[in-house]
Amino acid sequence: MFDAREKVALFLDGANLYATSRSLGFDIDYRRLLDSFRKKAYVLRAVYYTALAEDQEYSSIRPLIDWLDYNGYRIVTKPLKEYTDAQGRRKVKGNMDIELAVDAMEIAEHIDHLIIFSGDGDFRYLVDALQRKGKKVTVASTLKSQPPMISDDLRRQADHFLELADMAAEFGRAGPARTRPASDDENGGTPGTYEDDEFDYYDDDEVDTSAR
Repeated sequence: MFDAREKVALFLDGANLYATSRSLGFDIDYRRLLDSFRKKAYVLRAVYYTALAEDQEYSSIRPLIDWLDYNGYRIVTKPLKEYTDAQGRRKVKGNMDIELAVDAMEIAEHIDHLIIFSGDGDFRYLVDALQRKGKKVTVASTLKSQPPMISDDLRRQADHFLELADMAAEFGRAGPARTRPASDDENGGTPGTYEDDEFDYYDDDEVDTSAR
């Protein structure tokens, strides 16, 4: 699947990856994840995509974003958008698909292989476009959750599928969920791990917030 001579980029759909790892019962250690792929190939870029609630004085995801920014990841964010639907329910949207797709097409001429950490079927046409440019595309998600977290169309389109359930020993960390990100000096945690429920109030598209 990987060639040590090829240039690769890792694109992480933050909310989707978090939901996937949570469904599998382990937390992502982002330091170990990046180190793992650096051993397999030349990682030209690692990018983490997430939406942020900017109106909060403190967002529990911000320590993770800051850590990633200082430890080998490029961060792409945008504000969550809140609106009221026809039934009067407050909802928020935080879809990062466009940002990820545009970046993927821009970086395509500089890489041989793109690994997308997402099971979102909306990326199928992006994968197809990259393949037409002669690029190899791997998608990382899971078929082992109930229901599976990856779109069947996306899995079929990709050149390779990386089952995250099989990667838990490589860059996962099992343990009970905490209410804050881990840090070097807090609870003996490992930097780059994250187990907060921040993502519960938004998904790739929209979530009802009327109960909050």
